[in-house]
Amino acid sequence: MADHYYTLSPTSSHQAIVFEVKLRGVWLKLHSDAGVFSKCRLDNGTKLLVEALRLSPEWRKILDLGCGYGPIGLTIAKLLPQATVYLSDINERAVALAKLNAKINQIKNVEIKAGDGFAPFANERFDLIVTNPPIRAGKAVIYAMIDAGADRLNVSGWFVAVVATKQGAKSYERKMAEVFGNVTELEKGGGYRVIASQRL
Repeated sequence: MADHYYTLSPTSSHQAIVFEVKLRGVWLKLHSDAGVFSKCRLDNGTKLLVEALRLSPEWRKILDLGCGYGPIGLTIAKLLPQATVYLSDINERAVALAKLNAKINQIKNVEIKAGDGFAPFANERFDLIVTNPPIRAGKAVIYAMIDAGADRLNVSGWFVAVVATKQGAKSYERKMAEVFGNVTELEKGGGYRVIASQRL
């Protein structure tokens, strides 16, 4: 059986894949592999999330939580060169790919580390936390990300997630509203919703 993408060290046989994507006018050449999320192509949820983000030139620290092979964080880093974009994922193979993709696309304003949740950047606080959460890992895991995210944001910072409507977007939205006291839907389409909460 193939590894689940929410796996520390995938044991699936390597199946190297390379493809190009364009997000918000930014072209990325992306290397992917077996054992990572959406290995063959950029998934529609990630596309919707990146297109819906309201990015501020004032932001200095941004976290791509559960970065996979890096399309979200690397695109943001290209769009906001003045910021440092942190990328983390529990999946060591995904993190190695994200590092490779940053190098190939000549993106230097990033820090990429493997680890669970916020652990790789335990001493940092962020202006934006963005995630395509690992729904298959279960509610306990993804809800813990929301709880921890509220504590790791700077005041006025944003937590933004994309969730498939059929995979619990509404319950995820209620959890964000409970934790942050506010929630807004930035975009929806193709069976996905982009949901945002601000730390007030």
